[in-house]
Amino acid sequence: MKVTLKDIYSTFFLIGIFFIPFNSFEGVNQLGEFRKESAAYFLVLAFIILCVDSLFRKKMIFPYKDFAFQILLFFLLWCLFSTVINLPTVYESYYKKTTGINRFIRQYFALILSCIVFFSLYINVVARMSVKQILVTIRTVFLYSFVVVSVYGFFEILYAVFRIYPAYLVLRLFDYFPFTEYDFDINNRISSVSYEAPSLAIYLITIAGWMFSYIITHKSMVKYVPMIVVMILTYFSGSRTALIVVSLQAIVFFSIILSRKQKINWILYFTVAFVLFSGFILLSNGNKVVNDIEKKVESLDFVGNMKNNVSNQSRFGIQYANMMVFRNHPIIGVGYGQQGYEALYYYPSWAKKNNYEFKEIYLNKNNPMFPPGYNIYIRLLAETGIIGFAIFVYFLYFIFKRTRKIIRTETGDTRTLAIIVWVTFIGLAINWFQVDTFRMYGFWLCFAILIQITRSLNKGLNEK
Repeated sequence: MKVTLKDIYSTFFLIGIFFIPFNSFEGVNQLGEFRKESAAYFLVLAFIILCVDSLFRKKMIFPYKDFAFQILLFFLLWCLFSTVINLPTVYESYYKKTTGINRFIRQYFALILSCIVFFSLYINVVARMSVKQILVTIRTVFLYSFVVVSVYGFFEILYAVFRIYPAYLVLRLFDYFPFTEYDFDINNRISSVSYEAPSLAIYLITIAGWMFSYIITHKSMVKYVPMIVVMILTYFSGSRTALIVVSLQAIVFFSIILSRKQKINWILYFTVAFVLFSGFILLSNGNKVVNDIEKKVESLDFVGNMKNNVSNQSRFGIQYANMMVFRNHPIIGVGYGQQGYEALYYYPSWAKKNNYEFKEIYLNKNNPMFPPGYNIYIRLLAETGIIGFAIFVYFLYFIFKRTRKIIRTETGDTRTLAIIVWVTFIGLAINWFQVDTFRMYGFWLCFAILIQITRSLNKGLNEK
């Protein structure tokens, strides 16, 4: 059988999707925020092969006529424009041995890599597939990846939570697995093959819709296993955001697929199952579980933890500082990638007090790590002003609206795929309140799938 360049870059694309959660290795420093991302290495290679194939065939799919993609392009141009307008200030900015120009180039490169380069690869791969092929192929790859994450995660739970030492010996064997290095979390949180619990949380939010969809397409009781495992790993990850977001994703998912009568029955089934499961757990290891649940509930008290939780102090302190930057530059912002320079003047005293993160990391000029914005929306307000923020929010609104319309009007695999996209969009859009990066593989993959669904539906209408 003849192997084409299309087959090769499609294969590397699927390998990249498989390795999305694997980022617990050192990587190549020159790749910046992508240095630990094993998926990025395969996706970049796939994109290069795609470009070579396009040169030979003189054809590459680029949905420039799609209105949603046009909004995205306009947003990218505004990020560039806001920086050009602020060029005198950007040129003079210097912190942590990094100039403002250098910072912009690196940040804008990361933005283009996610929104244009990887997206172009995604759309060119899924354009070759039918809706059913997209659903089955990508979901299967995610499932295989999730199996590895789950096996690692359960051994991690046995060791980190229940102190079963033989599980540690098994975990060390995963050091021989590509892009994986075991690291014990002092807070007893699991991160599986990811380098930290929040990274695992983003992965779980990304695949939640794909794993939940087995409930729609399969009939045996096994169809509930992926969803249950997602919920278990989410709980033991210790991520406050993941606990909230994945639970909300489950609620959104069931609110779409269940009728009113089914919803009532599910509430009853869940209540009975929860009572029985809780009773069994409490009888087997009651005190430990109660204490663990109390810690989880307390961790959701963000305001109450401000005084004794360094992470919350840093998070809200930096977000406050970025809001002050926005207040002083409300229209066009300070330029893309520049919030780290301007926010320095606005960090509140309550955030810096007894906070080693500010002393040793964010305000330490010898530490190369820049202060993260912790919130993409506030970051955009500070860096691109109300105009850039409004463009991006409108982009989200438009793709949400389009996806919802497909769910309401279509049936079969198209509707199932749209539900997956909808659940993923909601989860990652909410998660952006906690992170300030566009490095969200699942979001841009689902955006490509949404455009392909739209293209397929429009093609069908034209043929009629």
